[in-house]
Amino acid sequence: MSRPKPSVLIEHTNKQSYKTEQVLASEGVWAVFYDTTPINLKTSNMLTQYPGPKYKKVSFSNPGHAINLARKLNTQFKTDKFSVVLLTQGAQVFPNAQ
Repeated sequence: MSRPKPSVLIEHTNKQSYKTEQVLASEGVWAVFYDTTPINLKTSNMLTQYPGPKYKKVSFSNPGHAINLARKLNTQFKTDKFSVVLLTQGAQVFPNAQ
């Protein structure tokens, strides 16, 4: 079974490069939380400081990636406190409302 076609809200095509960007409708953003708290995820190498720490994604536009990450983290840390939260609304921070 194929995926349903997404709803295109707005589209722009660059006439010189022929690249098209589409803004698609989404149900929300799925984020991985730890013990009901939003998180960041950082990885680094204990042997060397180069190239430095890397920050991994913890929020996704599709639920599957978030669920897989939460399962992986629960297994890795031997816990069940990682969960996936659907974010559909929040406070607007840009542009500033004055």
